[in-house]
Amino acid sequence: MSLTPLNARPLAAKTLAGAPLPGTLAGPPPEVVKSPGALSLEADDALFAAERPVRDPLAVTSALLYLDAITVSFDGFRALNALSLVIGDKEMRAIIGPNGAGKTTMMDVITGKTRPNTGTALFAGVHDLTTLDEAAIAELGIGRKFQTPTVFDMHTVEDNILLAVKADRRAFANIRWHRTAYEKARVDELLERVRLQDHRFRRAGDLSHGQKQWLEIGMLLAQEPRLLLVDEPAAGMTDQETADTAVLLREIAKTRSVVVVEHDMQFVRDLDVKVTVLHEGSVLAEGPLDQVSADERVIEVYLGR
Repeated sequence: MSLTPLNARPLAAKTLAGAPLPGTLAGPPPEVVKSPGALSLEADDALFAAERPVRDPLAVTSALLYLDAITVSFDGFRALNALSLVIGDKEMRAIIGPNGAGKTTMMDVITGKTRPNTGTALFAGVHDLTTLDEAAIAELGIGRKFQTPTVFDMHTVEDNILLAVKADRRAFANIRWHRTAYEKARVDELLERVRLQDHRFRRAGDLSHGQKQWLEIGMLLAQEPRLLLVDEPAAGMTDQETADTAVLLREIAKTRSVVVVEHDMQFVRDLDVKVTVLHEGSVLAEGPLDQVSADERVIEVYLGR
C-alpha cells in the first residue's frame, strides 16, 4: 500500500462538487471568543517562541559549534589530534589543560587563523569554518578575546565602546555620521553590563588591568556575537576582579555561547559550568569540575598530586 504524500492531501473537507462532507459545518467557521487566561497563555507562548533560536532547516546539527576529528600539524607536530568538541546555544564551557595541550590552536581553527589538515568545523550547523577567512567568521558572529587586552588607550572608555558598536562603516555613512539614539542606548547598556558606567569619560589607558579586560569584553559584545571565545580572562586580576569577571561571564552566557580558556581553578569553579580537559591535542576528560578533578589522568598530566 502506498502512502499519500503530505502535500497531496486535501486542504478542506469538501467533495469534488464543492459541497461540504457529512458532519462538517457549511459557511464560515463560528467566531471563537477567547478568555483572558487563554489570551495570556498565547502571549506567553509567542514570547518564549521568539526567544528560542530558529534552527536553519539545512543545519546538520543543532549545536552552535561543532568540531569533529580536527587535526592540525606543524612540521610533523600534531597540535590538535582528532579533536572533537560540541558547544550548544547559550552554553558556557571552560577549557583547561597544560601548556601545549592545543587550547590556542583550537581557537585559531574556530576563528579561521589556522586551517586544519583534516576534520569538520561547523558553526550554526551550516557554516563550514574551514573554508572561511577570519573576517567572514567574525561576520558570522564569532568574537575572540585574547589574553592581553587590546583597547584604544588614548580614547575614552565610552569612545572605545562606541567605535565597536555594530553599524554601517562604509565611507558614505561615515561622512554623514552622527550618534544615533540606538548607539547612545547601546553604549549605555554595554557600559553598565561590563561595570564601567562610572568610568565612561576616563582614558582607557588609565584603567586597571581587570577593567581593561572588561572593556574589551564590552567591545566584543558591541559586535553582537553568538559565540564568544575568551582566553584566560582572570590572568593578572585581583581577587575581587576575578570574582566579578566570573559573575559577568555567567550573565553573558544567558544570551550567547561562551568558551573560556583558563588555568585558574578557583575561577573555573566560580563559573560553575561543564569543563573540557585537553591534552596533546585531544579531549582527555569532560564533565563537572569535581568529576574531572578526580580523574587520575587529569591529575597526572595537569593538576598534579
